[in-house]
Amino acid sequence: MKIPFLDLKAPYMELRHELDAAYARVMESGWYILGQEVEAFEAEFASFCGVRHCIGVGNGLEALHLILRAMGVGEGDEVIVPSNTYIATWLAVSYAGAIPVAVEPDRATYNLDPELLEAAITPRTKAVIAVHLYGQTADMDRINAIAACHGLKVIEDAAQAHGACYKGRRAGALGDAAGFSFYPGKNLGAFGDGGAVTTNDDDLAARIRMLRNYGSTVKYHNEAKGYNSRLDELQAAFLRVKLRHLERWNARRTELAGLYTAALKATGLVLPEVMAACEPAWHLYVVRTHDRGRLTQLLDKQGIGWLIHYPVPPHRQQAYQESHGGLSYPLAEELSDQVLSLPMGPHLDPQQVREVCDLLLSDVTEV
Repeated sequence: MKIPFLDLKAPYMELRHELDAAYARVMESGWYILGQEVEAFEAEFASFCGVRHCIGVGNGLEALHLILRAMGVGEGDEVIVPSNTYIATWLAVSYAGAIPVAVEPDRATYNLDPELLEAAITPRTKAVIAVHLYGQTADMDRINAIAACHGLKVIEDAAQAHGACYKGRRAGALGDAAGFSFYPGKNLGAFGDGGAVTTNDDDLAARIRMLRNYGSTVKYHNEAKGYNSRLDELQAAFLRVKLRHLERWNARRTELAGLYTAALKATGLVLPEVMAACEPAWHLYVVRTHDRGRLTQLLDKQGIGWLIHYPVPPHRQQAYQESHGGLSYPLAEELSDQVLSLPMGPHLDPQQVREVCDLLLSDVTEV
């Protein structure tokens, strides 16, 4: 491919010596589960996010699930989720035995719309999961204020927002707890699966540490029916290396997003809109068009990578037909038909962005 959507090999090539040294350090230690690397990464990522606690877990979905379980969310409870998100947000709620209640997004940012939040709250509502979609934080002050009025917990789904800021504070420190994914394609990605929870709640952190490790704080003594969801020592060592470069890589993403925006204003594409309070991590650069099929064919023809985030909203997935099959969320459905993610990543060359823009400028006449 001439211009890949995301080059997953490039981070290793850039940091090869540091990553190889991290690998050797773990292999030579003889300790591979919940050791010094996980402990060190947890401290470093907590400091990065500006919170007291980070708990490394198996993946981003399990991070959200463990938060809900530790908060006591369970059978018959309701948790408000965005209608426009990856299905993992909903699955975490379902795994806890609770019911996902969808709220439509703000048309400008595609994140959960605070104006619609209060109408979705019922006596069974226990929490709100605010997704920082595409790397831009949700409007957390408004969401937190509404939640506080109703005694609800606020959870950040920060899987796409490593390093994103809202009013000077980083994602991961904007609610009661946050779930992160370290899937390889994330801004801070491992070389396999991984995840983490961040929080300032001491008791919540202790419960999640217990639940992630079979419900145990003392070996072979189990306080609860827990899970096996532990961040791997090797992945933690790799993440420690990459964390040192995250701010620089995010700055490159911001630069590339600026190039896209400046050039594509001359097209009819709907471009990302950023709230004044936000500094996005630019996990994705997502445009909207009524003629997506033609544009994807054009990009394919020129060897330019693209993806759709996401082509099928959760309520239309087969997995949720029994509970949500009769419901309609028009804006989520509209977005799923129109969004298109252009190449984005810290190892994308500015000239490659210009080539993508030149192609779109030469062709887009109506969206």
